[in-house]
Amino acid sequence: MTGFQNIPKIPELRKRILFTFLMLIVYRLGCHIPTPGINGAALAAFFSQKQGTIFGMVDMFTGGALRRMSIMALGIMPYISAAIILELLSIVIPEIGRLRKEGELGRRKFTEYTRYGTVFLSFVQGFGIAIGLENMAGPGGSLIVPVGGWGFRLLTAITLCAGTVFLMWIGEQITERGIGNGISLIIFAGIVARMPVAVANTLRLIKTGELTPFFMLLLLAFMILVIGIIVFVEKGQRRIPVQYAKRVIGRRIYGGQTTHLPLKVNTAGVIPPIFASSMLMFPATIANFIDPNKMPLLHQIVNYLRPGNLVYSIIYVILIFFFCYFYTAVQFNPMDVADSMKKQGGYIPGVRPGKSTAEYIDRVLTRLTFWGAVYVSAICVLPQILIFKLHVPFYFGGTGLLIVVVVAMDTITQIEAHMLMRHYEGFVKRGFVKVR
Repeated sequence: MTGFQNIPKIPELRKRILFTFLMLIVYRLGCHIPTPGINGAALAAFFSQKQGTIFGMVDMFTGGALRRMSIMALGIMPYISAAIILELLSIVIPEIGRLRKEGELGRRKFTEYTRYGTVFLSFVQGFGIAIGLENMAGPGGSLIVPVGGWGFRLLTAITLCAGTVFLMWIGEQITERGIGNGISLIIFAGIVARMPVAVANTLRLIKTGELTPFFMLLLLAFMILVIGIIVFVEKGQRRIPVQYAKRVIGRRIYGGQTTHLPLKVNTAGVIPPIFASSMLMFPATIANFIDPNKMPLLHQIVNYLRPGNLVYSIIYVILIFFFCYFYTAVQFNPMDVADSMKKQGGYIPGVRPGKSTAEYIDRVLTRLTFWGAVYVSAICVLPQILIFKLHVPFYFGGTGLLIVVVVAMDTITQIEAHMLMRHYEGFVKRGFVKVR
């Protein structure tokens, strides 16, 4: 508790935390402002039957905003999609890739392109949602959109696009003037906002006798175990020793020290399970708009691809492995790291600088990514037994818990850095973050 007592003693840190909370409150208030022209009761009844599709997953990341079809129903996902698309284009188009290496001006240009991509994607997605809502109906046959047409489509597209752009601005403001990564904290807030509903559902299951108190204690112990595993692995690093040769510049001698190149076990973060879930849930989403009598084969495939099914779990693990390697390759370029080390006079003992160093780093990273993919797969797949077989809320494991723990660790790390920089004791006397 000493660490929390020291937070108010640092004016800058106190202002940053307060600003972050205020921005998150604004975000949650925006999630309750409905989009005009939609029957909210019919939409809520429709979503209650679609928890196993892409609608349920997106609704989880938006904190229920999609279920209410609020002005922030798209959440921050268009921004993340635009950033990932630009990252992929930077590999294909060298001009975009060079922007990241041109200093502050290049990074600003890259951010500007990301914003344009966010506006385009959010408008297209909003327009598609408007068309989809016109063709949907509640369980009783009540129309979700009583009065459709081009007016409704354009109004919905512009409203959802404006909500996403405003949310993007909130995320950037939190990153710049608050504490932590703004985009990650918005996703974090959306997931945590549904926790009271999950707790209420759990208490209801206990009252009805579907869950016993003893079994609930086992679930809590399992959740603590999962959190411990996530913290343990996320703080793990593979440290590659790097030696810098001595250089004489004028009358000064530079270099000569030994340091290390840290490689995280889970370099890809939480992106692989999000992408894998999206791809697996698309068939179930498409099947909702198709009559089972017209395409029975599609509905048979969807039955095999439901969460909790063995086929679903196997394909899910394969996709997680693929995206772990793919996103790691996009985020980390061994050749760039080797060239940077060579220019600064650094080398790995026993490995020649240049191409040999890049191959060595790539070989180590490949092996490390394998165990990172095993860890992510275990965290995301094993809890499905509890979620879908025993009807337990998803907070006891899976992608949601992984995101919550990782973002919380990152935010606490930044708070710890602010406190230690000003000679205040952090959350733990020897520092909260201990990298193995």
